[in-house]
Amino acid sequence: MDRKLAAVLAADMVGYSRLMETDEQGTLARLRTHRIELIDPSITLNRGKIIKTTGDGMLVEFSSARDAVACAVEVQTRMCRRNMDVPEDRRIRFRIGVNLGDIICEDGDIFGSGVNVAARLEQMAGVGEVLVSSAVYDQVCRQMELQFQDMGELSLKNLSHPVRAYRVALELPSIPSTMSQGSDAEQTKVVKPTIAVLPFANMSGDPEQEFFVDGLTEDVLTELSRRHELFVISRNSSFVYKGKAVNLREVAEKLGAQYIVEGSVRKAGNRLRVTVQLIDSDRDTHIWAERYDREMDDIFAIQDEITAAVVATLPGRIEASKTDQIARKKPSNLAAYECVLAAKVLHHRSTPADNEEAIRLIDRAISLDPEYAHAHAWSGCIRGQAWGYGWSDDPADMLAQAEVAIRKAAELDDNDADVHRLMAAIQIMRNDLGKARYHQERALSLNPNYDLVVVQMGELLTWMGQPEEGVEWIEKAMRLNPHHPARFWSHLGKAHFCARNYDQAIDAFHHLGAFDVLQNVFLAACHGWRGDEAEARRHADLVLASQPQFSAGEFLSMTHYGRDEDRDHLREGMARAGLS
Repeated sequence: MDRKLAAVLAADMVGYSRLMETDEQGTLARLRTHRIELIDPSITLNRGKIIKTTGDGMLVEFSSARDAVACAVEVQTRMCRRNMDVPEDRRIRFRIGVNLGDIICEDGDIFGSGVNVAARLEQMAGVGEVLVSSAVYDQVCRQMELQFQDMGELSLKNLSHPVRAYRVALELPSIPSTMSQGSDAEQTKVVKPTIAVLPFANMSGDPEQEFFVDGLTEDVLTELSRRHELFVISRNSSFVYKGKAVNLREVAEKLGAQYIVEGSVRKAGNRLRVTVQLIDSDRDTHIWAERYDREMDDIFAIQDEITAAVVATLPGRIEASKTDQIARKKPSNLAAYECVLAAKVLHHRSTPADNEEAIRLIDRAISLDPEYAHAHAWSGCIRGQAWGYGWSDDPADMLAQAEVAIRKAAELDDNDADVHRLMAAIQIMRNDLGKARYHQERALSLNPNYDLVVVQMGELLTWMGQPEEGVEWIEKAMRLNPHHPARFWSHLGKAHFCARNYDQAIDAFHHLGAFDVLQNVFLAACHGWRGDEAEARRHADLVLASQPQFSAGEFLSMTHYGRDEDRDHLREGMARAGLS
């Protein structure tokens, strides 16, 4: 047996038996997600070693008290953020105790008083709390910028002597709430667009259709709530107006919503017609309206299809409406949300100058509200664009900045689909397609109707050597959002090229108004494989005119193919066009 001095962290999941009885599979899946994304990486980052795990607990050894406390604080703080959008009865929360003492090591396990005190402190901790022994406190109280509450001498189970303990005063985030109009906070903090979904009207005169109408309304409301850039009024508030003739301006004022979604459902024979419209109550104008006519073959499939179409389109229409207002303001007067929105618009233009201005605006948003997770996420996205297109004097530093921003967004709000979409994008850039697939699927689970998430799934599948599936996902994104960014056509062209569908690839690229270097390279390769030497040479000349020092090897190094045959396929296509 070996003895040594070590810091021991004992953690236990609160209400494990109740959660398992209620939803065994879901609880295990959520716990696994927390382990993969937060707990295990934090232990590794702080140089800890997992000694053993139980169904609801964990014992971890650290070489220093500082590392153990840093890990405990990060886990509890970020778990609070991760639980913000989770119903109270499904939240996974922990108690943590930390002790510094003598331990015995034998056959990969640890024993002794150092372990026992940590375990007993964990049992005394409250939900979401960290309790430390006086031995730990003495080591970290002057080293770490933390506040501690003296809990006095605690009598711990099966220990003959009391142990002095301290509770770490964690700075936990508060549950977000809407801000009153004209408040001081409104000038600096993010004020998200507020939207209310009124119960759709059943125009069929058929009471049996009522379940479909209410189900459609609730699905639209639920799916919109996945978009973290919006604040959605709850069902309990909006369904008060079911079956009532209402004045939309008055309803909007009572609910505190700028945007109102209303709709109607009419059944005629075997056909169903659903109309939906989006209204800006401040300006009393219709922003968007759509009509969906469907056969009544599968009413639930219709419900899912219409819900997906509505929730994929609405956020973009709201952003477009807000953009018109922002264009009339000075950038220095924009609030945090407006800065993010303006930065997104510039990002989608995909030019060096617009990217530079987008970085300036996104940094202003973060300075106005440092806790705005969505701003940090888009800071990573915009900087990732600068890295990907080579618009930076120091590419390595730009990529590092992008990663820092996205990880900060994850710390602030790990339930945002944008965060995992961008985590996946970073892993694609690093050619770790396995990790990218994990984050991509998490993003889809958080928001399956988000066109940017769906199109990136198509990109990822293309890189992974499944371009036919990639095409399906990209086309799905285009159907979800008919107002999709032009670059979706470029993604589709690259997927068709990888699938060896050269005519379809050329057709997709030609939906773009102009071609950049990347698109000209792929068009040259397409024509090269088709044997059209004149067109292949023409696009190759456009590449060389834009980049006289173009190198096929360097270009290929910026691709992310998981299969050598796909990379060789592009290399051969470029060679046939005269690009080497």
